[in-house]
Amino acid sequence: MLFKIYCPAIVSAVLLAKVKFTYKLKTKKIYIVRHGETEFNRKGIVQGKGVNASLNTLGQKQAEAFYEAYKDEPFDLILTSTLNRSIESVTGFIELGIPNERLSALDEISWGVYEGKETGYEDKAFFLELTKRWTQEPDLAIEGGESPAEVAVRQQSAIEKIKETDAENILISMHGRAIRIFMTQLLDLPISEMDKFEHANLGLYELTYSDDRFTLVRENDVTHLKGIEVEM
Repeated sequence: MLFKIYCPAIVSAVLLAKVKFTYKLKTKKIYIVRHGETEFNRKGIVQGKGVNASLNTLGQKQAEAFYEAYKDEPFDLILTSTLNRSIESVTGFIELGIPNERLSALDEISWGVYEGKETGYEDKAFFLELTKRWTQEPDLAIEGGESPAEVAVRQQSAIEKIKETDAENILISMHGRAIRIFMTQLLDLPISEMDKFEHANLGLYELTYSDDRFTLVRENDVTHLKGIEVEM
């Protein structure tokens, strides 16, 4: 007769290794959208975290189109900024009863003294020069506002939540400049490269997260907005 002798310590080690291996293989899907259009967008008025605007008629249509396209996705967590336009853009999903949280870490950058100001020619030239300087000086901030480096710091708590949550299909609604900065953090890039990430109202970024690594799948996808005007 043959006997099998099991060592408890060995069995425990094997089981633990299997658990760790399974955990590493677990892949999360992250969908990140920019909010829909607001009247501030339409009129070219500076809109940072200090402006809490709602969606306009076009923005509502964009939100509805996104919902219709993705309502069957098995989202098990929704993260938004604390601002109305971000929340309203995914209201359809929230009303399904999907767990959701509002995080100030996902708020738009503060544009300081320019908040709520309509941009004329000189202002547009200023912002163009500012974004150029940000490629070398990410710590630079507008008077009364935030620098990209400061935004990146506060976004870390949202990134940790994505990594640590048990949710596997996460929908995130946030803001243009914040998305640019967020993408550099997720993809482990210098903040100076943030402007390579384009964004449209209700444009979608899709990523996967596995083995402590984010991978970009789709970038600023607006196919769900076919037939609807897109505000860049």
